[in-house]
Amino acid sequence: MTTSYVVIPARLASTRLPRKLLLAETGRPLIQHTYEAACRAAKPRAVMVAADHEEIATAVRAFGGAVRMTDPAAASGTDRVAEIARTMPDADILVNVQGD
Repeated sequence: MTTSYVVIPARLASTRLPRKLLLAETGRPLIQHTYEAACRAAKPRAVMVAADHEEIATAVRAFGGAVRMTDPAAASGTDRVAEIARTMPDADILVNVQGD
């Protein structure tokens, strides 16, 4: 059986719109919309947010989401996913879903 995971890289310091993933214009933060859509779109073993900042991690935990902390100095979201991938030897498939 294929083991798949969805990883959503999340960075607090976006350059064009600061704190974008935490904006909650609809009553829920943007990262929650992305997380819930990923859960509906596929049946992975798990969906998780790869966060660079505790503020994002706190927001994800508040809606019941799974989060793993990554190096804040990572150059890109793909680097965050790669960091998580190195800790998941059982993963056959990792899907990188951009949070915004």
